[in-house]
Amino acid sequence: MIDYTSLYQHLAATSLAHWLDDLPAALEARLADVNHGDLDRWQAAVQRLPDTAPAAIEVRDAVRIGSAAELCQPDRDSLEQGLRALQPWRKGPFELFGLTIDCEWRSDWKWERVSAQLDLRGRTVLDVGCGNGYHMWRMWGSGAETVVGIDPNLLFYKQFLSIKKYIPDSPVWQLPFTLEQLPEPTGGFDTVFSMGVLYHRRSPVDHLLQLKGCLRAGGELVLETLVVEGDADTCLLPEDRYAQMRNVWFLPSVAMLERLLRRSGFIDVRCIDVNQTSMQEQRSTDWMRFQSLPDFLDPENPRLTVEGHPAPLRATLTARKP
Repeated sequence: MIDYTSLYQHLAATSLAHWLDDLPAALEARLADVNHGDLDRWQAAVQRLPDTAPAAIEVRDAVRIGSAAELCQPDRDSLEQGLRALQPWRKGPFELFGLTIDCEWRSDWKWERVSAQLDLRGRTVLDVGCGNGYHMWRMWGSGAETVVGIDPNLLFYKQFLSIKKYIPDSPVWQLPFTLEQLPEPTGGFDTVFSMGVLYHRRSPVDHLLQLKGCLRAGGELVLETLVVEGDADTCLLPEDRYAQMRNVWFLPSVAMLERLLRRSGFIDVRCIDVNQTSMQEQRSTDWMRFQSLPDFLDPENPRLTVEGHPAPLRATLTARKP
């Protein structure tokens, strides 16, 4: 587990200092309650990674740590064995000492589409549902001063630790919470990201209100979610599965989502990107060998899911808290 002393020291000098009244005790309780049958194996995988300080780190245009020339062959073998023991890798890609982790998602493509519309310089950022932290490194690379991510998935947490191992002094941390478990950092963040989370929430408005509560006045929300085409009265509520996922509750149109954001108290609502997910952006790889998007689409009509719903269409919106 991470020693969060550096996080607490960092927060004490920011607008999030008040968060320290609740966060340490909640985090201690959460870590004491961590229990998973694979946890020891994942921890051993992280410990197996070679203790090499990289000569260079790139997080602005990619997540690239060190070079192949910095590792001897036994250390290269230990690196690959440790990282492969943390499969499946969903978000990426990452490059560590010349080894490329080709993840299920080309998350760099999404980041390139969205980041061009954002200014994160000097900002304190919360990434809700951060997965293994890929986008957090890119946020820091875009100039964010502090980046905190939350995700309850313990495998993703260990994957994050495997990258953090080589950038230990970075102002980037991950907390193994859901948003509902997190002590609310009331009004503390300049920017809050929620990407790929809203459609998993049974109550989308409650999610938007929780996100707003984490923002300071004037702070910016970046919201990415599955949508459907249609007017402000259009949404899809799957009866059972959507693209083989059981936990998809709510796919609004962009116009409905804009209305929900305004009804939730946000202003300056803008849609900055709409993208049809391609089979090149989400697919199975040697680092994620389970089924992926090509298996979830109708083989005779890839504009539909196997259930007959519209194929995944994702929109990213920004909005401000007054």
